[in-house]
Amino acid sequence: MLRSAGQTRVTDIQVRGGLREEPGVVPREAPGRRDEPGAITRDDSGVVELRAAVSRLRRELAAYPAEFRDRAIAEDELAALAAMAAGGAPEVPRMRRSLLLIVGSIGSVSALTSPLLAVRAAVDLFGYELRPR
Repeated sequence: MLRSAGQTRVTDIQVRGGLREEPGVVPREAPGRRDEPGAITRDDSGVVELRAAVSRLRRELAAYPAEFRDRAIAEDELAALAAMAAGGAPEVPRMRRSLLLIVGSIGSVSALTSPLLAVRAAVDLFGYELRPR
């Protein structure tokens, strides 16, 4: 779903050079890759999209009627992602760790696939940070 020009759609996304791009759309700058220290703000489009995606997945998870064993893990990690987004300067490695735990805990619930993909796309907007070895 393309909300406005320059925003990334969840489907039909290609990976080029570590940034996620959509064919025919000029890729926007990855918010986690700016040169100025502290450049990510609460109003940054990546942070706004992350907040919206996390909020949607939290709502849909709360409305999902069936219980499953790792639901508490998913809820905790979604709360952590929401707190990072609310703070305005999320840490990429921590977001990716949370995303991995969320996918592992609710990945097999097909009813939550769409909002889960939206969270993944929002996290991918921040680019990739490699950990030092």
